[in-house]
Amino acid sequence: MRIAFLGLGHMGLPMAKNLAAAGHEVVGFDVFPAAMEAAAAGGLAVADSGAAAVRAVSADIVITMFQSGKQVLDAYGGVDGADGLLDAAQPGTLFIDSSTIAVDEARAAHELAETAGHRALDAPVSGGVVGAENATLAFMVGGADADFEAAKPVLEAMGRRIVHCGGAGLGQAAKVCNNMILAVSQIAVAEAFVLGERLGLSHQALFDVASNASGQCWALTTNCPVPGPVPTSPANRDYQPGFAGALMSKDLGLAEHAIVATGVEARMGMLARQMYQAYADGDGARQDFSGIINTIRDESR
Repeated sequence: MRIAFLGLGHMGLPMAKNLAAAGHEVVGFDVFPAAMEAAAAGGLAVADSGAAAVRAVSADIVITMFQSGKQVLDAYGGVDGADGLLDAAQPGTLFIDSSTIAVDEARAAHELAETAGHRALDAPVSGGVVGAENATLAFMVGGADADFEAAKPVLEAMGRRIVHCGGAGLGQAAKVCNNMILAVSQIAVAEAFVLGERLGLSHQALFDVASNASGQCWALTTNCPVPGPVPTSPANRDYQPGFAGALMSKDLGLAEHAIVATGVEARMGMLARQMYQAYADGDGARQDFSGIINTIRDESR
């Protein structure tokens, strides 16, 4: 496939490199010069703009990996005199947005693409930088069946689990629900370890029990918030992310938006949103989200 990949940050660059390693013709672009330099140094072909990247390979597929829904919509349509990606693409191009954005923004992107004569999927990812580097990401995909089947071989070059969640926007819906579960469970695991500390229970003893009992979850067995029991968890490297608190706060903001829009009574999700928003307002923005255990310790009497 001929692929334009836009957004070459910590996630996007390894994803684009994995596509190139799988034999696809890839041209990339990023608005940040440092990201462009890193891409070129890593052997990836780059262009002077997003539209130029699309044109350079007469792209079959355009993949975006941005920080916000506004950036996606602006890139599709073009702003400040810049060419939009939709206008630069050949008719029938498949647009895959792997950013994490609001469900309504994803649906708006689908509508823009389809109105311009293209096809579209929302395909946010889970797995973090390690998953991007190792091509083990999970993709949650929303869009038409035929478009999903067309995209699947490309997504499999970047990920291990590819799930079609339904129509437009439902990939983002799955992502926001998944991350709300993750946030709530990470807080629960952190609170349990702080409670265990106060009761005189060692970290290892609690881990050995909970990891083999009904308390078992990813937040415990992979992202354990205390050093020792899981040597690869961020707690063993002073909470270097991983998945930064700022990103969790952002994703929970999307969850809050969806909760309010649907009228769901989601008390735990909303409390997690409040806690991670406060965490990200401080040093937690640049630390792994499991570092919220330190906030819980500090606020305990």
